[in-house]
Amino acid sequence: MKQDYVLPLVDISKLTSPQLEERLQVAQELDQACREVGFLYIRGDQLQPALFQQLVQNAQRYFAQDEAKKMQNYIGLSENHSGYVPIGEERFKSNTYDLKETYDVNYDYQATENRRPLVGPTQWPDDAEFKQNVLSYYQHIKDVGHQLFHAFALALGLEEQFFDAHLQHAPSQLRLIHYPYNPDAEDAMGIGAHTDYECFTLLFPTAPGLQVLNKQGEWTDIPLVKNTMIMNIGDMMEILSNGHYIATKHRVKRVKEERYSFPLFFSCDYDYMIQPVIKNEAPKYKPLKGGEHLFNQTAQIFQYLKQRIDRGELVLENAMPLDSFGLAESGEK
Repeated sequence: MKQDYVLPLVDISKLTSPQLEERLQVAQELDQACREVGFLYIRGDQLQPALFQQLVQNAQRYFAQDEAKKMQNYIGLSENHSGYVPIGEERFKSNTYDLKETYDVNYDYQATENRRPLVGPTQWPDDAEFKQNVLSYYQHIKDVGHQLFHAFALALGLEEQFFDAHLQHAPSQLRLIHYPYNPDAEDAMGIGAHTDYECFTLLFPTAPGLQVLNKQGEWTDIPLVKNTMIMNIGDMMEILSNGHYIATKHRVKRVKEERYSFPLFFSCDYDYMIQPVIKNEAPKYKPLKGGEHLFNQTAQIFQYLKQRIDRGELVLENAMPLDSFGLAESGEK
């Protein structure tokens, strides 16, 4: 018997099939889910639960350290926006923030040439086991994400390998997010509400709390479904699809329970020009530089980057407001 879920559920197992027909079948299901909702569950034989559990254990061990130890790898000390993010560092609105701390891992670019604000060596804590296990998870989900890029290419009527040339040194970021136990938690509508800036996100949550904005402008709770990941469309894919896929606003409810979440945000190469790729269709979006958009949005949220802007050390070019994509909430104009 087919079970009903709050979100569409797509089995991506056949993306590894040698048969194009089977890969196209998955691409069509993905296309339908992204057109209708922009958020979905995915499951697949290629997902490795053992790596998920390993990541949880490493995150628990890392965040249990004292603040001074964690601040040795403060994100503001890095070259490629990687490292420890303390509570309050990340603010979507001036005086509000989610009670969370994170460790952000970017694509670990070691070459000295062609570095960019988000493309450079990753800052790692002095913990070989942490680095090894986090890298193993990053590479695993990155491989799954590249299979999904192939599926998106098929869904959008392109050559299956269309995106491959634009994924050579993509600043795709993995976040290890820890929401500490908060006995005084009181939820406030819209706190932390945002779209993701990249093409799409693959999320491994460990507890409920995620909410998605539906087409009626109402917040919907997203329950966990065993042996699945949660996937959502970001700003860049909204542009690439010429608006056929909509970047979906989401947020995390303030809840008392401690929880962890592990999103990996998939982008294209820093210098790749993001523009509609649909053939024989008038573009509804202006082109934008992918890496520039990603960095501009990031700089409007993180306190250390805002301070550099205030000091005149950093100037943003072509920055768009944070709420430029996705649907509006009820009551918003």
